[in-house]
Amino acid sequence: MSTSIVNDPGAEKATLKGAMHDYWSRIKAGDIGSLPAVLGLVVLCIVFGSMSSVFLTPGNFANLLTQAAAVIVIAMGLVFVLLLGEIDLSAGYTAGVTGAVLVILITNHDVPWYLALVAAIFVGVVLGFGLGTLVARLGIPSFVVTLAAFLAFQGILLLLAGEGGTIRVEDKTILAVENSNLTPTFSWIFFIIVSVIYVLSGLNAINSRRKAGLKSELINLWVLKTVGLLAITGLAVFALNVERSNNPDLVSLKGIPYVVPVILLLLVLGTFVLSRTAFGRHIYAVGGNAEAARRAGINVKRVRIAAFMICSGLSAIAGMIFASRQNSVSPTTGGSSTLLYAVGAAVIGGTSLFGGKGKMRDAILGGLVVAVIDNGMGLLGYAAGIKFIVTGLVLLISAGVDAISRRGASV
Repeated sequence: MSTSIVNDPGAEKATLKGAMHDYWSRIKAGDIGSLPAVLGLVVLCIVFGSMSSVFLTPGNFANLLTQAAAVIVIAMGLVFVLLLGEIDLSAGYTAGVTGAVLVILITNHDVPWYLALVAAIFVGVVLGFGLGTLVARLGIPSFVVTLAAFLAFQGILLLLAGEGGTIRVEDKTILAVENSNLTPTFSWIFFIIVSVIYVLSGLNAINSRRKAGLKSELINLWVLKTVGLLAITGLAVFALNVERSNNPDLVSLKGIPYVVPVILLLLVLGTFVLSRTAFGRHIYAVGGNAEAARRAGINVKRVRIAAFMICSGLSAIAGMIFASRQNSVSPTTGGSSTLLYAVGAAVIGGTSLFGGKGKMRDAILGGLVVAVIDNGMGLLGYAAGIKFIVTGLVLLISAGVDAISRRGASV
């Protein structure tokens, strides 16, 4: 059968048409995935690019990536919790507390940065274990538990910051995460390596499903999607390799920011956990129907606790990114609009607030949408109040689309 499809152009054309028809049918049935986020991102870039001469410059593009990084990482952790139909309102201040632990260990106790980072992540995981236990074992609603933790962690951060109120970061490696870049040569090498791995993994997935007798993605459609994605990312690497400094003789700014490979690594690991492991399948099962999952033999309580632990662990990595970008940790680190932006990023990207639907990539797409709104409106001179209103409306629309699509799918 596969041979006839490859050798018969008419059959291939019919198959491509059928694939497009199936995709449209899924959209009409409510399975829209990340489509609104992708379309919204394209529209926003076109609008801001036409209104500001600075928005589409390589320098601003690099700034967008570093600006969105910490929120994206927190949103990645929130995806695990949201998939269960839960919420973690303390994730922002978890990043602040763990970031403070990281910096204090490095600055005040001369602990190597890698050991300090491990310790900070461990603290985040322990905090997540406590939150998850209260939710899963005692049955306290996650909204109440994490709201209490939001207040408590803010107090802990104030105590850790001390009278000075700011803990400076001196470690060059931590500072480099948000403030330094790969060289242009290594940027292209990184792009090539990632592209090869992506292509090989895609082909392997198609081949594995065919060998198992399962329906696989049409190879021509996969090629079109892959070529398009690689073309876009290749163009992004080209833009980042352009000199961004106003005074190149004094300091040169070229290449992919170090934080980009960090986020990509987290994306790969998170996607693998959710899509290729039994734990990932349990996450979706519990989020879809917790009682049915329990009757199927899934330890629902353990899954909930693990999801909160992962969320807080990723928040600790976000705390490191915050410390790198701000060159310090203060009582406001992880506070203000950070949590709202992170939750908004996950939901705008396509993760459902009702549980059972979402992917790790949603955090990146939604995080970029939020960053583009904040960055673009800032360049155009809009006040912070206007930016909050627009971001809130985008989140409301995304949640509304999710609710309507789920209602349509249940009919």
